[in-house]
Formats: sequence, C-alpha cells, structure tokens
Amino acid sequence: MSPALRLRFISVALLGGAVALALHLPWGHPGWVGLPLLAIAVAVCETALINVTVARQRVTFSLTDGVVAAAFLLAPGWWSVVAVVAGLLPTLLVTHKSSLKIQYNVTQYFVATMVAAMVVVHLGGGGVSGGGVGAALIGMVVWWFCNQVLSAIPLSIMGGERFIPMIFEDAGLHSVHAAATTSIGLLGAWLAVHAPFGLLGLLVPVLVLWMSFDEQTTKSAETRLFAELARGQEQAISHSIDVSARVVLTAAARVLGGADVELVVVEHEGPVVYTGDESGHTSRRNDATAFDAPWVLRALGAGGVLTGSDADRPFCSAVVGNPDQPMAVMIAHRAVGGGSFGRRETALAGVLVGQAKSWLSVAELSASRDEALARADAADMAARSLGDIGADTAPALGMLRESATRLARLASAGAGEDSVTDIVDELHSVERAVASLLGAIALAADPDLRDLDAEMDAADVAPARRVEDWTTTGLVVKSELVR
Repeated sequence: MSPALRLRFISVALLGGAVALALHLPWGHPGWVGLPLLAIAVAVCETALINVTVARQRVTFSLTDGVVAAAFLLAPGWWSVVAVVAGLLPTLLVTHKSSLKIQYNVTQYFVATMVAAMVVVHLGGGGVSGGGVGAALIGMVVWWFCNQVLSAIPLSIMGGERFIPMIFEDAGLHSVHAAATTSIGLLGAWLAVHAPFGLLGLLVPVLVLWMSFDEQTTKSAETRLFAELARGQEQAISHSIDVSARVVLTAAARVLGGADVELVVVEHEGPVVYTGDESGHTSRRNDATAFDAPWVLRALGAGGVLTGSDADRPFCSAVVGNPDQPMAVMIAHRAVGGGSFGRRETALAGVLVGQAKSWLSVAELSASRDEALARADAADMAARSLGDIGADTAPALGMLRESATRLARLASAGAGEDSVTDIVDELHSVERAVASLLGAIALAADPDLRDLDAEMDAADVAPARRVEDWTTTGLVVKSELVR
C-alpha cells in the first residue's frame, strides 16, 4: 500500500472515531452569531500565517489556538467543531492544497477540536469563572497534544521517520507559541464579557505585533536571498549565462526552503534546463522541447508568480522577463505532502524574479560583448592577412608588370633567334613571379608556415639545395638536404 493511501485510510478511521464521540457531545449555546464569527476568525487566522523556514524545516505560527480557546471558554460544545472546520476548509481550497492534504488537515482539526471540546464539557467548562478558565486551559492542552500527534503521522509515513520522536519534534517551540496564543484568546474572551471596549486595547497591540513580526520575517527572507546571490557572485569567476543560472537556481532553492528547483533558460543554442537543490549541486542539459512541458506552459499562461499543487507536490513557478518573450521560466517543488508555498514565499519569488532578470541580462550582455570581441579579433586578423598579402605580393606583381611590358616590346620587334631566346627567358621570369605570388598567398592563408621557417632558422637547419629543371608546363624542383 502506498504512503498516500495509508494516510487516507488513517484519516477516514480517525474521522469515524471522532463522529462517534460527537454523539455524546452537546451542541452548546453559542448564540446566533457565535458559529459564523468563530468560522470567520479561524479563516482569518489560517490565512494570516507566519512561516519561518530553516533549511528544509518550516515552522508556522497562527492565532487559531487563541480563537479556539475563546470558544471553549465562552460556550464549549459541538458547534465549535463545525465552526473550526467551516473556517479551515475554504482557506485550504483557496490556496490550492492537494486533495490528500485537504482531507487530512480537515480530519486533524475535526478530531483535535472534538476531543478537546469533549474534555472541556465533561470538566464543567463554560463561563469566565475560575472553573471555566481551568477547563478551557486543560482543553487547550488536549487540543495542542492531539495536533502534535496528528501532525506526526503524515511526517512519519511520508518521510519514513520514527513516529514517537516526530511527536516531540520542536514540541518546546510549539508549546510556547500555543501558550501565548491561548493566553491572548482567554484574555480576549474575558474582555468580551466584562469590558467589550477593552478588546480594542488588546486588538491593537496584537495587530502591531503580528505586522512587525511578519515584516521582520519578510525582510529576513529577502536578506537571505540577497546574501545567497552575493555569495554566488563572489564564487563566480565569470558572468556567463551558465554561471548566473546556477547561482539563481541555488539561491531559489535555499530561500524558498526545502525546494527542488528547475530553471529553463533561453540561450543562444536554444532552451537549456538547469536543475538543483539547496545543497548547491546543479545539472545542465539541452532540451529543445523544454518550453512544451506542461508546467512551463502553465507558468507562461499565468504570467506572474503561481503557486499550487501538482501530483500532491506543492509548487511555486514564475516567469523571468516578458511572458511573450521570456528569458527563463522557473519552478520550485516541495516533497509530497510538504507544506505549501504561502504568500510570503510568493512575494519572495517575485523579488527573486527581479534579481534573476538582472543577473541573466548582465550575463547576456557579457556574452554579446565576448562575441563582439571575437568578431573584432577575427576582422583584425583578416585585415592583417590582407595587409600581409599586399606587402608580400607587391614585388611579384611588379615583376609581372615589367615582364608583360618587355614581352610586348619583343613581340613587336620581329622574329629572330635572339628574340626567341629573350622571349623564353622572359617567360621563365613570369613563371618565377607567379610562383612567388602563389607562395605569398599561401603564407597569408597559413601563417604557421612563417613560424616553421623561423623554427628552422633558430635550429640552424640548412636549407634544401634546389635542383631546378624547366619544362614547358613550369618549373620542376627537386630538393636535396645540404649536409
């Protein structure tokens, strides 16, 4: 049985047990406004999450514990379970969570809230008296512990970790956070009964604290991004597109937390696919059909940053440059059942896209500059070769011009034995001039021949003795090495 199927069966079994408990739990007395108010509060708290990512671990903070504690203090009962699930489900659907995650998260909150509400009711909770506060506190302890146990189940199944240690993973940090938010919720419930206007005095500092912490984590994430890019720039020995793409790839994997990143870059030879993770290991391959991949087409259709779930794997994709003429397309995936990409990761991906555009633009300009310099060097070498041809062929061309003048004069002088001899000698001069001309052209086409002559001179190698015989078709040269 696959891990996902096992998790679904466990979810159904837990849900069935919680429904059986609901038969022994009274509805409670929330009033007509209690249920929708709690559902809205849970939805807001689950939307305004604060995520802190450390390597491949992400810690999430929310105020859901506080609003549930307030509900347990004021009116414990079955209604709170319905309200919590009604507030949670829309947030999961809006953020495009996978079906498995939606099923299990709904089950987790349903079971935890049901068990905690049962404890509060049987302890005689309900009301802001001392007994009600104590019952609500014990109920929240049960609620927190149930969430810890239920959160460890998918981590153990999907990650192959031992179940018991996963229950107490980061338990200290989570317990402190739960105690703080529970205290805020109980204080808010007490103020709602005894001093409603005092809620304003509680709401403002809570809102300011949340905004400041949210801003701090955002700036911290951006600082990590710029630090990763700066580190990559220091390690880069050039500004080529290949180096820039690898730097952007590694930075994205590290700042997005627990992500495997794939980057399709448009290079001169066509689309190139880079893959890597936060360890810094990257790979490169040419793929002419990379832009036909479904995730690339989906990202180009969205235009900006897009988050969601693909085959139970959360993803975050983005387009670098204009979607009509993209410079690159990027996607980051987390493991199956991993935490989804939230609004902070979405904002951070937007910042990363801007930096990646600058990096790839500089790399493209550097590549264009190198290509222009190479062309300039080639043009300079061609000009030098033409100059060498002109310098080396000038004597031969002058000899040919003089020979042509003398041949014309001999031809007009009339026939005679001396004239024929002079004409033959002049033709031999023409052949020598043509041979010199061809030699100059050969030296210009292959400059290494000059180096060969220089090496022979430096090695003091005696030249070959030329034995020449003239024929009607030209000069036959036989070389013999002079000893």
